[in-house]
Amino acid sequence: MPLTALGFALLSGSGFVGARLGLPHAGPFAFLALRFALAALLLAGLARLVGAPWPQSWRAGRDYALAGLLGVGLFSLGVFHSIAGGVPAAVSALIIALQPLLIAVLAPWLLGERLGLRQGLGLLLGLAGVALVLAPGQGEQPLPVSALAASFFGLFALCAGNLYQKARCAAMHPFSGGSLQCLISTMVCAIGWWWYEPEPVRWHSEFVLALSWMSVIVSAGAVSLLVLLIRQGQISQVAGWFYLLPVAAALLDWLLFGHGLSGSQWLGIVIAGSGVWWTTRH
Repeated sequence: MPLTALGFALLSGSGFVGARLGLPHAGPFAFLALRFALAALLLAGLARLVGAPWPQSWRAGRDYALAGLLGVGLFSLGVFHSIAGGVPAAVSALIIALQPLLIAVLAPWLLGERLGLRQGLGLLLGLAGVALVLAPGQGEQPLPVSALAASFFGLFALCAGNLYQKARCAAMHPFSGGSLQCLISTMVCAIGWWWYEPEPVRWHSEFVLALSWMSVIVSAGAVSLLVLLIRQGQISQVAGWFYLLPVAAALLDWLLFGHGLSGSQWLGIVIAGSGVWWTTRH
Protein backbone atom coordinates (compact mmCIF):
# COMPACT_ATOMS: atom_id res chain seq x y z
CA MET A 1 0.00 0.00 0.00
CA PRO A 2 2.75 2.61 0.74
CA LEU A 3 4.20 2.35 -2.79
CA THR A 4 0.73 2.59 -4.33
CA ALA A 5 -0.09 5.59 -2.16
CA LEU A 6 3.21 7.31 -2.95
CA GLY A 7 2.61 6.79 -6.67
CA PHE A 8 -0.89 8.23 -6.31
CA ALA A 9 0.42 11.31 -4.48
CA LEU A 10 3.14 12.00 -7.05
CA LEU A 11 0.86 11.53 -10.06
CA SER A 12 -2.00 13.54 -8.55
CA GLY A 13 0.33 16.34 -7.46
CA SER A 14 1.44 16.68 -11.06
CA GLY A 15 -2.14 17.60 -11.96
CA PHE A 16 -1.65 21.09 -10.50
CA VAL A 17 1.30 21.57 -12.85
CA GLY A 18 -0.76 20.24 -15.77
CA ALA A 19 -3.59 22.65 -14.99
CA ARG A 20 -1.18 25.57 -14.91
CA LEU A 21 0.26 24.53 -18.27
CA GLY A 22 -3.02 23.94 -20.11
CA LEU A 23 -5.51 26.50 -18.78
CA PRO A 24 -4.06 29.48 -20.70
CA HIS A 25 -5.13 27.70 -23.92
CA ALA A 26 -8.64 26.46 -23.00
CA GLY A 27 -11.42 27.13 -20.53
CA PRO A 28 -11.84 24.82 -17.52
CA PHE A 29 -14.95 23.09 -18.92
CA ALA A 30 -13.34 22.49 -22.31
CA PHE A 31 -10.05 21.26 -20.85
CA LEU A 32 -11.77 18.86 -18.47
CA ALA A 33 -14.31 17.59 -21.02
CA LEU A 34 -11.50 16.61 -23.41
CA ARG A 35 -9.42 15.19 -20.57
CA PHE A 36 -12.16 12.98 -19.18
CA ALA A 37 -13.28 11.83 -22.65
CA LEU A 38 -9.78 10.60 -23.48
CA ALA A 39 -9.42 8.99 -20.06
CA ALA A 40 -12.79 7.23 -20.40
CA LEU A 41 -11.75 5.72 -23.73
CA LEU A 42 -8.36 4.64 -22.39
CA LEU A 43 -9.83 3.02 -19.28
CA ALA A 44 -12.55 1.27 -21.30
CA GLY A 45 -9.86 -0.19 -23.56
CA LEU A 46 -7.86 -1.36 -20.56
CA ALA A 47 -10.99 -2.87 -19.01
CA ARG A 48 -11.66 -4.84 -22.18
CA LEU A 49 -8.02 -5.91 -22.39
CA VAL A 50 -7.93 -7.37 -18.86
CA GLY A 51 -11.56 -8.56 -18.82
CA ALA A 52 -12.57 -6.24 -15.98
CA PRO A 53 -16.17 -6.70 -14.80
CA TRP A 54 -18.69 -3.94 -15.48
CA PRO A 55 -21.52 -3.04 -13.08
CA GLN A 56 -24.00 -5.90 -12.88
CA SER A 57 -26.96 -3.77 -11.81
CA TRP A 58 -28.37 -0.31 -12.36
CA ARG A 59 -27.81 0.50 -8.68
CA ALA A 60 -24.12 -0.36 -8.85
CA GLY A 61 -23.67 1.73 -12.00
CA ARG A 62 -25.47 4.63 -10.34
CA ASP A 63 -23.22 4.42 -7.28
CA TYR A 64 -20.05 4.33 -9.40
CA ALA A 65 -21.23 7.29 -11.45
CA LEU A 66 -22.21 9.38 -8.42
CA ALA A 67 -18.91 8.73 -6.65
CA GLY A 68 -17.05 9.71 -9.82
CA LEU A 69 -19.15 12.79 -10.44
CA LEU A 70 -18.31 14.06 -6.95
CA GLY A 71 -14.72 12.90 -6.44
CA VAL A 72 -13.50 13.25 -10.03
CA GLY A 73 -15.70 15.62 -12.04
CA LEU A 74 -16.91 18.26 -9.58
CA PHE A 75 -13.65 18.19 -7.63
CA SER A 76 -11.66 18.91 -10.79
CA LEU A 77 -14.09 21.61 -11.90
CA GLY A 78 -13.69 23.38 -8.57
CA VAL A 79 -9.89 23.33 -8.71
CA PHE A 80 -9.65 24.31 -12.39
CA HIS A 81 -12.11 27.19 -12.04
CA SER A 82 -10.26 28.37 -8.96
CA ILE A 83 -6.88 28.43 -10.74
CA ALA A 84 -8.42 29.98 -13.88
CA GLY A 85 -10.03 32.65 -11.66
CA GLY A 86 -6.71 33.85 -10.28
CA VAL A 87 -5.99 31.63 -7.28
CA PRO A 88 -2.38 30.38 -7.39
CA ALA A 89 -2.09 26.63 -7.75
CA ALA A 90 -0.21 26.52 -4.44
CA VAL A 91 -3.08 28.15 -2.56
CA SER A 92 -5.64 25.86 -4.21
CA ALA A 93 -3.45 22.89 -3.27
CA LEU A 94 -3.33 24.08 0.34
CA ILE A 95 -7.14 24.24 0.46
CA ILE A 96 -7.40 20.71 -0.97
CA ALA A 97 -4.84 19.62 1.65
CA LEU A 98 -7.52 20.25 4.28
CA GLN A 99 -9.19 17.07 2.99
CA PRO A 100 -7.59 14.72 5.57
CA LEU A 101 -8.89 16.81 8.46
CA LEU A 102 -12.38 16.95 6.98
CA ILE A 103 -12.33 13.20 6.36
CA ALA A 104 -11.08 12.63 9.91
CA VAL A 105 -14.13 14.45 11.24
CA LEU A 106 -16.67 12.77 8.94
CA ALA A 107 -15.38 9.18 8.64
CA PRO A 108 -16.13 8.11 12.26
CA TRP A 109 -19.63 9.52 11.98
CA LEU A 110 -20.49 8.21 8.49
CA LEU A 111 -18.43 5.01 8.21
CA GLY A 112 -17.80 4.06 11.83
CA GLU A 113 -14.01 4.29 11.42
CA ARG A 114 -12.24 5.14 14.65
CA LEU A 115 -9.62 7.89 14.60
CA GLY A 116 -6.91 7.31 17.20
CA LEU A 117 -4.86 9.95 18.97
CA ARG A 118 -1.79 9.05 16.88
CA GLN A 119 -3.71 9.50 13.63
CA GLY A 120 -5.14 12.82 14.78
CA LEU A 121 -1.71 14.15 15.72
CA GLY A 122 -0.30 12.88 12.42
CA LEU A 123 -2.99 14.75 10.45
CA LEU A 124 -2.18 17.99 12.27
CA LEU A 125 1.55 17.45 11.73
CA GLY A 126 0.97 16.88 8.01
CA LEU A 127 -1.09 20.07 7.74
CA ALA A 128 1.70 22.05 9.43
CA GLY A 129 4.20 20.67 6.93
CA VAL A 130 2.00 21.57 3.97
CA ALA A 131 1.60 25.13 5.31
CA LEU A 132 5.39 25.50 5.49
CA VAL A 133 5.79 24.24 1.92
CA LEU A 134 3.21 26.61 0.45
CA ALA A 135 3.44 29.70 2.68
CA PRO A 136 6.30 31.45 0.77
CA GLY A 137 4.33 31.39 -2.50
CA GLN A 138 1.00 32.79 -1.32
CA GLY A 139 1.78 36.46 -1.95
CA GLU A 140 0.15 39.52 -0.42
CA GLN A 141 -2.51 40.50 -2.97
CA PRO A 142 -6.13 39.72 -2.05
CA LEU A 143 -7.54 36.73 -3.88
CA PRO A 144 -10.96 36.65 -5.61
CA VAL A 145 -13.58 35.34 -3.20
CA SER A 146 -15.48 33.45 -5.90
CA ALA A 147 -12.31 31.73 -7.09
CA LEU A 148 -11.39 30.76 -3.53
CA ALA A 149 -14.93 29.43 -3.05
CA ALA A 150 -14.41 27.21 -6.10
CA SER A 151 -11.45 25.52 -4.39
CA PHE A 152 -13.54 24.90 -1.27
CA PHE A 153 -16.31 23.53 -3.48
CA GLY A 154 -13.75 21.12 -4.95
CA LEU A 155 -12.62 20.16 -1.45
CA PHE A 156 -16.12 19.22 -0.28
CA ALA A 157 -16.87 17.39 -3.54
CA LEU A 158 -13.66 15.37 -3.16
CA CYS A 159 -14.48 14.42 0.43
CA ALA A 160 -18.05 13.44 -0.45
CA GLY A 161 -16.88 11.39 -3.42
CA ASN A 162 -14.22 9.51 -1.46
CA LEU A 163 -16.60 8.74 1.40
CA TYR A 164 -19.28 7.53 -1.02
CA GLN A 165 -16.69 5.48 -2.90
CA LYS A 166 -15.66 3.75 0.32
CA ALA A 167 -19.22 3.14 1.48
CA ARG A 168 -20.93 2.03 -1.75
CA CYS A 169 -18.33 1.05 -4.37
CA ALA A 170 -16.26 -1.69 -2.73
CA ALA A 171 -16.59 -4.03 -5.75
CA MET A 172 -15.69 -1.43 -8.39
CA HIS A 173 -12.84 -2.33 -10.73
CA PRO A 174 -10.49 0.64 -11.31
CA PHE A 175 -10.62 0.31 -15.11
CA SER A 176 -14.28 -0.36 -15.86
CA GLY A 177 -15.59 1.73 -12.96
CA GLY A 178 -13.08 4.48 -13.66
CA SER A 179 -14.21 4.61 -17.28
CA LEU A 180 -17.81 5.06 -16.16
CA GLN A 181 -16.78 7.78 -13.70
CA CYS A 182 -14.82 9.65 -16.38
CA LEU A 183 -17.75 9.29 -18.78
CA ILE A 184 -20.24 10.96 -16.42
CA SER A 185 -17.66 13.68 -15.71
CA THR A 186 -17.22 14.19 -19.47
CA MET A 187 -20.96 14.68 -19.93
CA VAL A 188 -21.20 17.31 -17.18
CA CYS A 189 -18.12 19.20 -18.39
CA ALA A 190 -19.27 19.05 -22.03
CA ILE A 191 -22.58 20.70 -21.08
CA GLY A 192 -20.67 23.45 -19.28
CA TRP A 193 -18.35 23.85 -22.27
CA TRP A 194 -21.28 24.25 -24.68
CA TRP A 195 -23.18 26.58 -22.35
CA TYR A 196 -20.48 28.81 -20.83
CA GLU A 197 -17.33 28.73 -23.00
CA PRO A 198 -17.81 29.82 -26.63
CA GLU A 199 -14.10 30.54 -27.09
CA PRO A 200 -12.29 27.91 -29.19
CA VAL A 201 -9.55 25.73 -27.78
CA ARG A 202 -6.05 26.79 -28.86
CA TRP A 203 -4.24 23.60 -29.78
CA HIS A 204 -0.84 24.81 -28.67
CA SER A 205 1.90 22.26 -27.99
CA GLU A 206 1.70 23.13 -24.28
CA PHE A 207 -2.01 22.36 -24.25
CA VAL A 208 -1.56 19.05 -26.08
CA LEU A 209 1.15 18.04 -23.59
CA ALA A 210 -0.97 19.07 -20.60
CA LEU A 211 -4.08 17.33 -21.99
CA SER A 212 -2.18 14.11 -22.68
CA TRP A 213 -0.60 14.12 -19.24
CA MET A 214 -3.84 14.88 -17.41
CA SER A 215 -5.80 12.26 -19.38
CA VAL A 216 -3.36 9.36 -19.21
CA ILE A 217 -1.27 9.91 -16.09
CA VAL A 218 -3.64 11.74 -13.75
CA SER A 219 -7.16 10.64 -14.76
CA ALA A 220 -6.33 7.06 -15.77
CA GLY A 221 -3.31 6.42 -13.57
CA ALA A 222 -3.75 8.36 -10.36
CA VAL A 223 -7.51 7.86 -10.09
CA SER A 224 -7.11 4.09 -10.56
CA LEU A 225 -4.54 4.03 -7.75
CA LEU A 226 -6.91 6.02 -5.53
CA VAL A 227 -9.67 3.46 -6.12
CA LEU A 228 -7.31 0.70 -5.00
CA LEU A 229 -6.26 2.67 -1.91
CA ILE A 230 -9.84 3.36 -0.84
CA ARG A 231 -10.72 -0.31 -1.31
CA GLN A 232 -7.75 -1.55 0.75
CA GLY A 233 -7.57 0.83 3.70
CA GLN A 234 -9.49 3.05 6.08
CA ILE A 235 -10.60 6.26 4.41
CA SER A 236 -8.96 8.38 7.14
CA GLN A 237 -5.61 6.68 6.45
CA VAL A 238 -5.97 7.11 2.69
CA ALA A 239 -6.84 10.78 3.20
CA GLY A 240 -3.52 11.32 4.99
CA TRP A 241 -1.70 10.77 1.69
CA PHE A 242 -3.43 13.85 0.25
CA TYR A 243 -0.98 15.96 2.24
CA LEU A 244 1.68 14.90 -0.26
CA LEU A 245 -0.23 16.29 -3.26
CA PRO A 246 0.80 19.93 -2.78
CA VAL A 247 4.26 18.80 -1.70
CA ALA A 248 4.60 16.82 -4.94
CA ALA A 249 3.29 19.82 -6.89
CA ALA A 250 5.93 22.08 -5.31
CA LEU A 251 8.70 19.59 -6.10
CA LEU A 252 7.57 19.21 -9.71
CA ASP A 253 7.29 22.97 -10.06
CA TRP A 254 10.91 23.15 -8.89
CA LEU A 255 12.09 20.37 -11.22
CA LEU A 256 10.18 21.46 -14.36
CA PHE A 257 10.06 25.24 -14.05
CA GLY A 258 13.09 25.93 -11.88
CA HIS A 259 11.17 27.59 -9.06
CA GLY A 260 13.55 27.09 -6.16
CA LEU A 261 12.54 25.81 -2.72
CA SER A 262 13.54 27.64 0.43
CA GLY A 263 14.91 26.02 3.56
CA SER A 264 11.52 26.31 5.28
CA GLN A 265 9.87 24.55 2.32
CA TRP A 266 12.30 21.64 2.49
CA LEU A 267 11.62 21.46 6.23
CA GLY A 268 7.89 21.44 5.47
CA ILE A 269 8.35 18.51 3.09
CA VAL A 270 10.06 16.53 5.84
CA ILE A 271 7.35 17.44 8.37
CA ALA A 272 4.51 16.60 5.96
CA GLY A 273 6.10 13.25 5.15
CA SER A 274 6.46 12.52 8.86
CA GLY A 275 2.81 13.36 9.40
CA VAL A 276 1.75 10.99 6.63
CA TRP A 277 3.90 8.21 8.05
CA TRP A 278 2.54 8.80 11.55
CA THR A 279 -1.06 8.78 10.29
CA THR A 280 -0.89 5.74 8.01
CA ARG A 281 1.50 3.36 9.74
CA HIS A 282 0.01 0.29 11.44
